[in-house]
Amino acid sequence: MENIHQIRSFIAIGLPHGLKMELGRLQERLKVDRPRVKWVDPASMHLTLKFLGNIPKNKIDAITQIMTESAGKVSPFRLDVGHLDAFPNLKRVQVVWVGLGGDMETIRQLHKLLETGLSSLGFTAEKRPFSPHLTLARVGDEALPEERQRFGELITATDFKTDIVITVKNIDLMRSQLTSRGAIYSKISSVELGRDR
Repeated sequence: MENIHQIRSFIAIGLPHGLKMELGRLQERLKVDRPRVKWVDPASMHLTLKFLGNIPKNKIDAITQIMTESAGKVSPFRLDVGHLDAFPNLKRVQVVWVGLGGDMETIRQLHKLLETGLSSLGFTAEKRPFSPHLTLARVGDEALPEERQRFGELITATDFKTDIVITVKNIDLMRSQLTSRGAIYSKISSVELGRDR
């Protein structure tokens, strides 16, 4: 739990309202009697660039400064919404997600700049390669292997396409407050892309 001196936070890209609506409709198509699945509220969906965990409140300005410097070096860019898939795979579904395409080179550059800058503040750089995706659901630990596999079969059979494009012009530092009804997100700060270009 966060205390009064710390806040649970992450850096993210916001999504267009229309895309959140479409992802919500996609979730409804996948909700076939799945009591062990925790669905992400479409209203709070976002693209996470870096999960920071609990941070001291007095570090917010320094983090926002790193975000400003990193975002300033990258021009605004566009992302396309891709296909439906699951981690670690469709036979053992743990996380259901929608992949992203488009200007992958720019988003990876932005991610690397953030990782490098934040490491100077003591944040550990992510070891795994950055894989931009939008999380739709997580399967509970108590789910049986055959349930995971059946869910994977439904995901495979579910076609999803959208023409909505994510135009990325800024990145946000977000607060995540954990409650009994799930996480509540609020924006702490926002910085524009491309200011130094």
